[in-house]
Parts: sequence; C-alpha cells; structure tokens
Amino acid sequence: MSVDHIEVGVIVAKRKLKSPWADHAFVPHSVLAAAPAAAPWTRIGADGDDELFYAGAFEVSLHRSATAHYRDNLGSGRPSLWVSLRPIGGDEHEVAAVTADPYEGEALAEAIGVIVEPVPMPAEVQARVAAFFEAFHVERPFFKRKRDRANPESLARNPPKDRRKRDEEP
Repeated sequence: MSVDHIEVGVIVAKRKLKSPWADHAFVPHSVLAAAPAAAPWTRIGADGDDELFYAGAFEVSLHRSATAHYRDNLGSGRPSLWVSLRPIGGDEHEVAAVTADPYEGEALAEAIGVIVEPVPMPAEVQARVAAFFEAFHVERPFFKRKRDRANPESLARNPPKDRRKRDEEP
C-alpha cells in the first residue's frame, strides 16, 4: 500500500467569545506548508481579536485508496485540510488529526468534544496531493448491485412455527 506523508505546521486561534459560560475557545486557523522550528504552542501574533498560536508539526497521510476523495477536494474550488483539535485538560488542547480527505474530515466531526474545521490548503500541499493523485489514482467503475427478487409466496407456503400454533388455537 503506497502512503505519502506531508509535514505541515498547524496554527490555532484563541478566539474571544461573548458567552456567560466561556470567555474563549481554541479553533483551527490555518496550516503552514512546512513546519517551522518554533516550539509547540508558541504565541505568534494576533488576527483581529484572535490570538494565534503555532500548535506544532503534524503529518498529513495520503493513502492510495482515497485518491478519488483527494480529487473531489482539489476540484471543489476551495481545497482544504481538516484540522481536529481535542481538549486534553483545562485550557490545553492537542491536534488530534489533519487530513486532506473531506470524508474523513466529516467523520472526525462525530467525536464528542472535538473541534474540527476545514482550513485552506497551501499551494505547496495542493501540488503534492495532486502529484500523489496523478501517480496512484485508478478509476474504478461503479457497479450497481441488483437485489434478488423477493418471492411473495415464500412465507405463505412455510409460515413460521409461532404463526401455525396461533392459527390452530381457538
């Protein structure tokens, strides 16, 4: 099975909230095409009211079986990487996953307490994903399954045992 790994740097925003229950939330902000030498969770600046942090390096794995999904992502008009953040206690979070597969990104959102956001895919990462697609994609024809036709007389000839007893009793 051919797999390619792309190392990216993840930027997370600490967003101020107007809520009686929480004063801020961490959300994925963007992805860098290469991981910088900075330590994880280094404050790197601000974007409006949001504080930006470099959350660390993470690998995006490309799998040969998901090339059609990468094609859908690249052809969407807004290629994205899905970043999943998981709280690990108190105010601390960790990057749980980064994926280029839109269907895997959707599945990541099903976990409770996890924050999943699509962020724009950098051009360098788009080029690597497109090259992986070109190298390994094999178009698979769609085969619609045909169901076996039901036999409407199958239950009439051999009724279940419980039904025979019920029909015989007064």
